[in-house]
Parts: sequence; structure tokens; C-alpha cells
Amino acid sequence: MAEALSWAMAQNGQSGPRIGAGAPMGLVKLVGQDGGMTPWFRTYYDDEDLWLYYEADEEGWAARHVEVRGKDSRPVTAASLAEVLHLRDHADLAAMGRYERQYGVLAEGPLDGWQDQPLAAEISAEEFEQLWAEARRILGDSA
Repeated sequence: MAEALSWAMAQNGQSGPRIGAGAPMGLVKLVGQDGGMTPWFRTYYDDEDLWLYYEADEEGWAARHVEVRGKDSRPVTAASLAEVLHLRDHADLAAMGRYERQYGVLAEGPLDGWQDQPLAAEISAEEFEQLWAEARRILGDSA
């Protein structure tokens, strides 16, 4: 994971990992620099030394997100809205609890205002997919 994170950060000229859900976000629609929707981006949550990576849906909510600790580049969250909704609709609270212990808690609410967060930047779909796959592998192995 550290290698994937280091590679992804080097692509954006960063020196630390990226990912997260615990960062405070505004409550408006996610808009990119060109005025259109930006589906993949990252921010840094200094209070907890977390890099937060998001894939936003067409309404500006988190479809998937990954959180990575800065100090050791270890993923702590890799949660998916589709999986959470499936569990809500087809499983019990115990199953949801197991999911959250393994993959973390999905960010809730619109992700507006991300551009104003520390070290915020758009990222590519490829970068997000690489981070997602590595975080899921590591968190899946830790179950």
C-alpha cells in the first residue's frame, strides 16, 4: 500500500499519503475548477494526519472513499455507498457493524467545499482506482 500511495502522491507532487472521511466538508454540490463535476479528489485532514480520497457521484456525494494515515501510509477506510446501501436493504445491523469495522464508515452528505480543504486537488480515475484496490486488499486481509 505504501508503494501505491507513494506513487500516487509523486504523480501529484505530494510527499504524504492521501485519503479520508473524517474531514469536515461543506454542504453544497461538488464543482471542479472548470465549473463541471469533479468525481475524484483528495484532501488532507491535519488534525488526524489523514489523507482523504473521494469518488463523488453525480449529485456530489461520496460514492467511495479511502482514508490513509499520513504517518505510516496505512489505509483505515475504504468504504462504498453501493455496499452500504446493499447491506442496509438486505442485511441486518450486525452485518453493517462488521462492514464498518473492516472497511470504515462512509462519508455522509454532499462534499461541497473540498477545494478549500488543505492540500486539496483533483486526482485521476486511475489514481483513485489504484488506491482503492490497494486499500481494499489491505483492509480485506486484516479482517
